[in-house]
Amino acid sequence: MPNPVTHFEIIGKDAAKLQQFYRDIFKWKVDANNPMNYGMVDTGTPGQGIGGGIAAAMQGSSSNVTFYIEVASIDETLAAVAKAGGQTAMPKMTVPPSGPIIAQFTDPAGNRIGLVQAGSM
Repeated sequence: MPNPVTHFEIIGKDAAKLQQFYRDIFKWKVDANNPMNYGMVDTGTPGQGIGGGIAAAMQGSSSNVTFYIEVASIDETLAAVAKAGGQTAMPKMTVPPSGPIIAQFTDPAGNRIGLVQAGSM
């Protein structure tokens, strides 16, 4: 099974400001009408590129950009990451209320990478 990049996140202290920035610069549609104020991005290019989100950093977290790779098994992938010298940064979880199933790890250089369980989007 291939492991495509399926999602990106742009995280910062002021979600509304970031969301407006990307709307203005790239003409993206950003829908943050949800309890988490997570701005789901529609780039307006169906069938091209990947979707993403723009949101506020969680308390104690810093600004960052993360991309998500779709995998058949998050558990198996995190085990392989650990064996290869990486670390789990965020354990497997289901995004409320009903998915997707995600996790994050850091590679040996400290870069944070996201995982999404195949079929959970």
